[in-house]
Amino acid sequence: CLPGKEAVSAVNEPQLHAVSAALYDACDETFIYGKNMRDSMANASTTKLLTCIVALERADINDMVTVSQNAASQPAVKLGLAAGKSYRMKDLLYGMMLESEVYVMVVGETEGFAKLMNEKANEIGCLGTYFITPNGLDAEDDVSFHHSTAGDLCVIMSYCAWKSPKSAQFLEITQTMQYTF
Repeated sequence: CLPGKEAVSAVNEPQLHAVSAALYDACDETFIYGKNMRDSMANASTTKLLTCIVALERADINDMVTVSQNAASQPAVKLGLAAGKSYRMKDLLYGMMLESEVYVMVVGETEGFAKLMNEKANEIGCLGTYFITPNGLDAEDDVSFHHSTAGDLCVIMSYCAWKSPKSAQFLEITQTMQYTF
């Protein structure tokens, strides 16, 4: 919720080509518009919104993090991260949010981090979301497939940008256009 901003209601239903969409008033925590907003769909890189906030809430931004073999071996990693090399959490988070396919693991393995993400999603009321990976790559396990809904993504973004105790750091990272380390 931005201070001094009023919610704007749609007068006419928009003509959207999207399969699913949602418009959310973070101040009131209400949905203004929804089109198939509870349908489960692959969420790709939007996964990294929750990856980033969970990492920020679980670790200090200046912590040194050692890249696991699993993280270094992910397809199309663009930062050239080497297994066993250590980086500041801050640098990895900037890299993850600026480059499409890099992710950070605070607990050392994908399943453990995805469990933290699912716990956070449930805690903030996102019951139509299920994470298997922290990077957004398509995945399936014996429970379900990696997915979210348009409605849940609105709630996740609202939490990350305004409600998390780490929202200021999240906004600083996600609003950065260039970063070098």
